[in-house]
Amino acid sequence: MNLNWLMRRNRFKNKPKVQKTPWKWPTAVVEWRRHARRATMVVLLVGGLTALTWALDRPVRVISMDGSFQRVSPGQIEKAVAPFSQSGFMSADLDAIQRAVETLPWVEHARIQRRWPNSLHVTVIEQTAAARWGDSGLLNTRGELFVRSAAHVPAELPHLSGPEGTESQVAQRYLSVQGRMLEAGMRIAALRLDERGAWEMDLDSGVTVRLGRREVDERIARFIRTASQVIAHRLNEITYVDMRYSNGFAIGWRNPAVPTSVPSKRSEDADV
Repeated sequence: MNLNWLMRRNRFKNKPKVQKTPWKWPTAVVEWRRHARRATMVVLLVGGLTALTWALDRPVRVISMDGSFQRVSPGQIEKAVAPFSQSGFMSADLDAIQRAVETLPWVEHARIQRRWPNSLHVTVIEQTAAARWGDSGLLNTRGELFVRSAAHVPAELPHLSGPEGTESQVAQRYLSVQGRMLEAGMRIAALRLDERGAWEMDLDSGVTVRLGRREVDERIARFIRTASQVIAHRLNEITYVDMRYSNGFAIGWRNPAVPTSVPSKRSEDADV
């Protein structure tokens, strides 16, 4: 009997004790507090930046500028910037001001800068006219028509012309040829492309070079290599050189009594 009692006692004595788990804050509550602190910091930062911007956003009082001002006047620049000067120093839209200045004739590029405490500075780079187009248009060095009706067209510029929309094509051909012509002692005064696609160029000596529609680059190279040497000492006697032949050329003389060069067979050119 005592033995049974001891066994029952040992059974209760050896039973493992249940450990209590300490209480913790719910995870959701902790995450909410962390996000709340971050949101508060963001609000304070944005508010501080807004207050600083407001304090710095003084009215624009001065518009300064620099550039060559050969074709563009400071008055034109000031007039283009004026609608934007009502904005504050910090809130002024520099990109919009730049676009407004670059719409002016002869302005190729403009750079706008803020200058503390209340000034905008405009730097203007003017277009460089490489040729005149038609009667009064002007092309830049990239072959872009940047002025359609110029009040003053520099007389020394070469005269390029062609159907509407061919400005870049004609300009690129001129730019690709002029260097070689200058090396050969000649200068292009005019380059024309007609409605049929035929090319002609006038030299500053008054001689017209007829190039036709096909193999134009090859014909220009052949003119520089051969024909120019033949006519070099008699330019004042010649009205045109016709390069529309397979291997030769024809010369048109001012004096009909002078015999014309005998060219090789004329090429099959539809514009002849």
